[in-house]
Amino acid sequence: MRKHYRFLLILLLLLGQTLAGWAQEMGAVGGAVLTETGQPLPGATIFIRGSFIGTSTNRDGTFLLRADFSNGPVTLAVSFVGYVTREVTLTQPDNGIKVQLKLNPTQTTEMIASASRTEENILQAPVTVEKITSQQVLRLPPPDVQVGLNQFKGIDVNGTSMLMNSLSTRGFNSPKSERLVQLTDYFDTQSPSLNVNTGNLTGLPELDIESIEIIHGPASALYGANAFNGVVLQNSKDAFVSEGLSLRVRGGGRHLFDGQIRYAQRLGDKFAFKVTGAYLTADDWLASNYAATNLRVDGRNNAQGSTLGYEAVNRYGDVAFTVPANYPFADLRGKTLFMPGFTEQTLIGSDDQAKSLKIHPSLSYLLTSSVKMTVGANYSRGTASYQSSSRYRFKDFGTNQYHGEIKGARWFVRGQSIQDFGNQSYDLNLLGSFIQNAPIGTGAGTTYAQRYFGAYLGEYAVARSKGQNDAQAQQAAFALVSQAPYQLDPNSADFRNLRNQIIGDATPGRGARLNPSSLLNEGNAQYNFRLAETADLIVGGAYRKFRLGSDGNLFSDGEGRIQNHELGGYAQLTKKLADERLKLALAGRIDDFKNFKPAFSPRASVVYSAGATRQHNFRASFGRAFRSPTQLDQYIQLDVRQVLLLGNVDNGFQGYRIVNGRPGPAIDLATLKLERLSTLEVGYKGALTDKLALDVNYYRNYYNDFIGAVRFIGNRDGSRPSVEQLTAEAARVAPQSPFQEASSDTRVLQVWTNANQQVRSQGAAFGLNYAFAPFLNVAANYTLNVQDGTAGQDSDFQTYFNTPQHKYNVGASGTLVSHLSYAFNYRWAQGHEYGTPFAVGQLTDYSTTDAYLGYNFAQLGLTLQGGGSNIFNSNNIQVYGGPQIGRLLYVGLQLDIK
Repeated sequence: MRKHYRFLLILLLLLGQTLAGWAQEMGAVGGAVLTETGQPLPGATIFIRGSFIGTSTNRDGTFLLRADFSNGPVTLAVSFVGYVTREVTLTQPDNGIKVQLKLNPTQTTEMIASASRTEENILQAPVTVEKITSQQVLRLPPPDVQVGLNQFKGIDVNGTSMLMNSLSTRGFNSPKSERLVQLTDYFDTQSPSLNVNTGNLTGLPELDIESIEIIHGPASALYGANAFNGVVLQNSKDAFVSEGLSLRVRGGGRHLFDGQIRYAQRLGDKFAFKVTGAYLTADDWLASNYAATNLRVDGRNNAQGSTLGYEAVNRYGDVAFTVPANYPFADLRGKTLFMPGFTEQTLIGSDDQAKSLKIHPSLSYLLTSSVKMTVGANYSRGTASYQSSSRYRFKDFGTNQYHGEIKGARWFVRGQSIQDFGNQSYDLNLLGSFIQNAPIGTGAGTTYAQRYFGAYLGEYAVARSKGQNDAQAQQAAFALVSQAPYQLDPNSADFRNLRNQIIGDATPGRGARLNPSSLLNEGNAQYNFRLAETADLIVGGAYRKFRLGSDGNLFSDGEGRIQNHELGGYAQLTKKLADERLKLALAGRIDDFKNFKPAFSPRASVVYSAGATRQHNFRASFGRAFRSPTQLDQYIQLDVRQVLLLGNVDNGFQGYRIVNGRPGPAIDLATLKLERLSTLEVGYKGALTDKLALDVNYYRNYYNDFIGAVRFIGNRDGSRPSVEQLTAEAARVAPQSPFQEASSDTRVLQVWTNANQQVRSQGAAFGLNYAFAPFLNVAANYTLNVQDGTAGQDSDFQTYFNTPQHKYNVGASGTLVSHLSYAFNYRWAQGHEYGTPFAVGQLTDYSTTDAYLGYNFAQLGLTLQGGGSNIFNSNNIQVYGGPQIGRLLYVGLQLDIK
């Protein structure tokens, strides 16, 4: 790998030498940017068109930069959020420019680059897209900027802890966000091992976010695999443009501390650097759902509160024992007893603090006025809980990311390497089970589970011998084992020592530690050919290579790192007709994979702009996208005792369906294929008046080869168990529930495979924004998502739509007096079924109210802030089996020195 880095460095240096002859006649350009009423606009940006040279205004609204007039006039583009961008053309240096910007509170002049991979007005984007500005980002409540994105139409947040949040659009939500690509400055931020976007743990500190762009719906034609239901792009602030020092400190409930810093400085005309950092800690949200789970493999669970015990959703180590047929008292024969297990708080112990540490340095160099090179690194570490096939505690989980880019006005070349680290992360289910099944004391012998069940059965027998009926005997036995010494005391030294030992052990079948350490190397390039004044052709390509490692702890990588790769190329032709009111675009991408057949993703779109100022824009598009199974879907090898999780990229599996914990009808599961999606979409986005903006869309989705998990009884090697294997296994593990033990070749397996039937969904969304005045901007949106009927679908195959059918937001923001700003939002979502391989259940209606208040001392560059999320502490459970996300209030201050 070092050879590749050296080669890249030499290439960059050679290119720098080639382009270093940047001889210019530089002249000073400066002035002030003002409102129509003559008030200064601090933070307005000024760019020289066709170059990367730019700056921003200081607290007095003034600016100064140097421009090259050797090739003729220079055009300045002056912009500020909420105002109409103006262009000013100069023929010579001028230090006395005054530019007045017209208010445009509906933000219909915003420019984006994500939807078409080239800059365009947001009204004329061919698909549904949302842009969140830097001002809006800083007003979102803590602690994770991604949580605040649920204020916008069509976006769902799936929170499994304070800092572990995933985003989804258009259905099939999950804590993993596997159908949505998340990028920072167009670099993928996913964990290579888990293919999970860990909330904003690996994203940008809010102080460095210039904007966030969100594409709704398929985008594989331009972004490749897994740009399935959308793309989330965080854009950072340019060190050349946004110079100075920014500090923000917040504190509040749940022992919240949130500190951020950003420093950027230009060094002469060609160099600029920035360093951003953030540290956050708070009491985490922990799950506490003690309802009886309905996902036991053997189908045997008791009702909540049963005197036989029961397995609860958020208790771990609810070890089960099936009373054998030869037990002396018939009333208890065949029934299942459960240990009570341990709560999430008990197992996590002192690890209950949510933590996030991010350090992002970068250096930029202008090779010419229109060619910029940037290199940077992202160091991220965090502690949070995550949910998938189990509940996991990511402790000091992190990534190291190194990236570089050379970018021209019409082209770019990018590359990055990212490695993740599990550090002290662990599986709560395994931790609880291994504690219960550990020998009492230091030597081999009776386990805690054996002592518990032995005491229960013994007391039950005593009670029956005294003439008590079954219910009375159960009550007596349960009362006995509910007290010491029949359970390990969580406050004891034995418990703490055993817990630490199991957490620190990554040995499969013995320890609970998750120890992934994988790498992702990728590179991509693009060029935009100008075919004519109204036609463009974009051509690009991308390559990525995974090197998966876990020492056999998570993947089937016992013989060294698993290598996997993807290669793709794309093109997009855009043509404007009818006085540039009609925009036609056709895009297509071909991707090749190590484990799957090549895939082609087309997208065709049309946008028509009507009105005197082209303020009414009607769009329609058809797109096909595909989802590549995650690296875990392909290569996982994880034993969670009741179930063995295996990847499915070899020859598929044969086995038997599970019926009441026993082998049922035969089942055949083919090897994994790509999941495919076809989408039809129509929409309108425009300004109905100067103050009223509307965005509305409707879509229909058609999924084929839908990827989901299936549990069945089979052999590890994929073959179908023989009658002798089934009989021997059932006898071997009796009287326990069958197929639980780790040593057997015949097990309950969970693999990912494709559905044989088509899965369909449809939905609509609208957003309305009305700017009454600077002191009141009202926004409202509504989203509808529906999965079409599931008739004919395999009952064993779970699609997990996991999406509220109806949800809406109502909010207001503005500036009450010259320096007092506020933001308020109320969100409501309809209850719905939510399922993961860990737990399935019904969510009730949930809502949240968020608020922000800030007072700015302009001359000091200081802003006092206060607010909170879910300020009324209403029900807010977004994932079944996840935590109740309660109220979090804060106060703080932000200092900006330019």
